[in-house]
Amino acid sequence: MSEDATVTPARRIAAGYAVGGLALELGSVVVNGPSGSVADPGAQVRIPLATVNRHGLVAGATGTGKTKSLQLMAEQLSAAGVPVVMADVKGDLSGLSRPGAPGDKVTQRSADTGDDWAPTAYPVEFLSLGTSGIGVPVRATITSFGPILLSKVLGLNATQESTLGLIFHWADQKGLPLLDLKDLRSVIQFLTSADGKPELKALGAVSTTTAGVILRALVNLEAEGADTFFGEPELEPDDLMRLDAQGRGVITLLELGAQAARPVMFSTFLMWVLADLFTTLPEVGDVDKPKLVFFFDEAHLLFDDASKAFLEQVEQTVKLIRSKGVGVFFCTQLPTDVPNDVLSQLGARVQHALRAFTPDDQKALSKTVRTYPKTDVYDLGEALTSLGTGEAIVTVLSENGAPTPVAWTRMRAPRSLMDTIGPDAISAAAKASPLQAEYGQTVDRESAYERLNAKLAPPPAAPPAPAAPDALPPPLDGGFDGGAYYPGPVAAPVPEGPSFVDEVIHSSAFKSFIRSAATVAGREITRSVFGTGTRQRRRR
Repeated sequence: MSEDATVTPARRIAAGYAVGGLALELGSVVVNGPSGSVADPGAQVRIPLATVNRHGLVAGATGTGKTKSLQLMAEQLSAAGVPVVMADVKGDLSGLSRPGAPGDKVTQRSADTGDDWAPTAYPVEFLSLGTSGIGVPVRATITSFGPILLSKVLGLNATQESTLGLIFHWADQKGLPLLDLKDLRSVIQFLTSADGKPELKALGAVSTTTAGVILRALVNLEAEGADTFFGEPELEPDDLMRLDAQGRGVITLLELGAQAARPVMFSTFLMWVLADLFTTLPEVGDVDKPKLVFFFDEAHLLFDDASKAFLEQVEQTVKLIRSKGVGVFFCTQLPTDVPNDVLSQLGARVQHALRAFTPDDQKALSKTVRTYPKTDVYDLGEALTSLGTGEAIVTVLSENGAPTPVAWTRMRAPRSLMDTIGPDAISAAAKASPLQAEYGQTVDRESAYERLNAKLAPPPAAPPAPAAPDALPPPLDGGFDGGAYYPGPVAAPVPEGPSFVDEVIHSSAFKSFIRSAATVAGREITRSVFGTGTRQRRRR
């Protein structure tokens, strides 16, 4: 009997997942045996760390274990020194900051997957969109967010999106910083007023009706609490790429806060950060491990009703960001939630169980099966509906860039707590964060709102003319006048401590001003991916 004939199907599949470098250990191969599905602890399934920047998809129906798979991957990325950014939509991931609780199920899962499990906590930073959440507040300015991403948040159609782009262009040309919602609102109100109608007409193809629709959408967004998200100080992407004292990557969890009424804000904000990184990070080519990994939870929110321009920019960003050393994983219920042009860019697939209760479900299942490599070990259509909780159909890119064999995988158990730590613990961690001093207080400096109000305000009354002096003042430099000596001015004493200029330079308001100096001094902003505005960094 040949050696190949003695190799089990599980070991044959696992041979395709052998790596020479670091890897994310997902679990062990499952095959059907006489007594049902059996996991082989010696047949390991893994993602080479060097291919994580080729992106991926984690999909599956509710309750199938997607969140635990994200938790498992985030833990191992952190341990390997890779920072992670995750949207914690339901608050389930806060347990990453606490060691896991041992139990019979964890012990059994560890035995099935060949994992030497030990409870471990990981470095976690809790952020909130805006100031009404329990995490450290983070913000973005309207100018840097750009018209395409803002249109997605506002739910504008293609015509309204192009109109918003022209309004941004006008504000850029006039040197009007759009920092928060009231700035953009004041610009639109000015353009639709009697004073601004000539400017509106000069823009061309901008109707008062369309501008009014955008204005109403802004008012609704503001009423939902987004006014606390747009503004300064703006999030510095470097704060998402930190390591702790042990060299582990910091896991940044973003919670919705007041944006729960508009969850699309979540995924759109992450895409803004990704676009910002795309314009600022240097090219690194192929690397042993990524510099940063994003997990887009509820990814369907990003693509639902998205404009053609938005989808094209997402595809371009995902395609090119890998050369900057950034990996992106989309998480959703169905692979069909992700557009084909984006799906084709994703090298890793972790597909949890699918439900096929309706004709649409059956159609989605059929499409999903066709996206996998051929396999003679599994009936994928049956397997995808038979997966247990914490099991997934996996295929990834090997170290040489080829797709690995399809593997029914029993996923490892996360080593951190598989539960929420509660809002009080999250709030306490956020208050103790070093980022609290950086982002805790809102800065509201002069911007479009103040400048347009000053322009439209009536001119102040002229001050009364000063009375003529009764006599000439004594000479300034000292000397004799009419026989009397007048001393020169006495030099003011040099103040101790920092000067007024030093205090201004080191103030948060001055830093915010410097950060967008290109906007003010350049008079017109250069826009890049998604029409996001390029900005000058506060830190280098």
